[in-house]
Amino acid sequence: MRTRRGRIAAGVITAAVLVAAGSANPGAAAVARHDQVGHVLLISVDGLHQSDLAWYVAHHPASALAALAGRGVEYSQARTTFPSDSFPGMLAQVTGASPKTTGVYYDDSYNRSLLPAGTTSCAGAKPGAEVTYFEELDRNQDSIDAGQGLSGLPGSILSLTGSPEQLIDPAKLPVDPATCKPVYPHSYSRVNTVFEVARAHGLVTAWSDKHPAYDILQGPSGQGIEDLFTPEINSLADPAGHDWTKVNSLTQQYDGYKVRAVLNQIDGYDHSRSVKLGTPAIFGLNFQSVSTAEKLPSSGGQPGGYLADGVTPGPVLAGALDYVDREVGRFTAELAARGLGGDTAIILSAKHGQAPTIPAQLTRIDDGAIVDAMNGAWTAAGHTAPLVAFSIDDDAMLMWLTDRSGTATAFARHFLAGYSGSGTDIAGAGKPFTSSGLATVYAGQSAAAFIGTSTRDPRVPDLIGLTQPGVVYTGGTGKIAEHGGNADADRHVPILLAVPGAHSAVVTDSPVSTTQIAPTILRLLGLDPDALSGVRAEHTAVLPGRG
Repeated sequence: MRTRRGRIAAGVITAAVLVAAGSANPGAAAVARHDQVGHVLLISVDGLHQSDLAWYVAHHPASALAALAGRGVEYSQARTTFPSDSFPGMLAQVTGASPKTTGVYYDDSYNRSLLPAGTTSCAGAKPGAEVTYFEELDRNQDSIDAGQGLSGLPGSILSLTGSPEQLIDPAKLPVDPATCKPVYPHSYSRVNTVFEVARAHGLVTAWSDKHPAYDILQGPSGQGIEDLFTPEINSLADPAGHDWTKVNSLTQQYDGYKVRAVLNQIDGYDHSRSVKLGTPAIFGLNFQSVSTAEKLPSSGGQPGGYLADGVTPGPVLAGALDYVDREVGRFTAELAARGLGGDTAIILSAKHGQAPTIPAQLTRIDDGAIVDAMNGAWTAAGHTAPLVAFSIDDDAMLMWLTDRSGTATAFARHFLAGYSGSGTDIAGAGKPFTSSGLATVYAGQSAAAFIGTSTRDPRVPDLIGLTQPGVVYTGGTGKIAEHGGNADADRHVPILLAVPGAHSAVVTDSPVSTTQIAPTILRLLGLDPDALSGVRAEHTAVLPGRG
């Protein structure tokens, strides 16, 4: 391990020594009084790579991000969990656990033990259901208020409820066969969250994210977040029919609503600035502007993504990084203005990265055609039902099968290995592919083992395909990058931790995971990291060197 450090606050050294001393679970070690803060602001810049943060700080030394890095610990070898989807990625940061423990593999997945949405007669019903915890759940997914019925939108969106379960249509939820009742997102995760731990100690909590389905962050109690602001990002944003992700300036406008919510919370109000709650102990938001800038082929007449080197941001992405930097600067300025800078730790990370970053690597493949061909081959072999029950493919392939036998999983694996065709490159021209665009396929027990669980888990995919470099599964040419996979660009994200009292930068290449953010948050607040069941299950340690 190589660590570059300047002068570190005394509390940082104290906690690092506690970890080095070797407690049974370093995440459970006590916090010295002088090492505690009253508030933790967590910022997830979705799509941000560690290389993006390093590039931006180097090229913008007077920026807010550079200032934050200049007094923080930067973990240059941080990884998010696999699959690198938003749902498991965010849960990792607030539970201290990976999908093998949370049971959450994607925001759109399959569960063999639940009943399909809309089931009302549960006795004797056949289990097996798609679990759609994204915009499909909204009462009205075309509206940024998800169907609350606010007037004056989008300008009035800060009047959105802080209880997003009210915006979810229960008829669209999978059904628990034991109770014959809908399964809301908050009750789907198997482990509790930092928000629930904080609330149990009487602390205020808040969060802002992109769908009402982020009710999942409430944790199993359903009560973890006192003020949860979730404007729908995939709603209609302009008269042309774009949603907020299709034009980067619209994404920045959308993110701006969440920024205003956080600024109100810094000032001690709820997101709407109508109720005085006090500045939350744990609060924050996700930014989407970097993610859409990486995925869009173009926006506002400028190219999206990176330049040919795969490191230098193109004009849309450069603008998105500038936008995030300005908003982070607003947070730090407001904290200082309210006298909270010396009592607030800031953690900046990302739910996921995005791949590919090198434009020439891109190969877009229609995954729907692959699934149809596999099902056709299976039925042609004498089987009566399609083989694929559900598949989610972005830049990895996750499949749940109707037949889980060794014969079926071997058939699927061999079919994918032999499937070839033509996709499209960065310019939309034809580009041949082999092996369904996959480099490695895990099926059956090997798929479960890759996750770290067993085939007895009713939620684990039966097949996991890891893509060749640059492969993105999509039926069109509307995106040039995706996430969800196991590529370095999918998982190598930043973790930057700035605590009061630190006055110079520390960069450490100690390998860490975004799961370590959760116990670190509790440690900073003087709470016990072992209060998190995911921390106990995975022995997740606090981040080193902060400590």
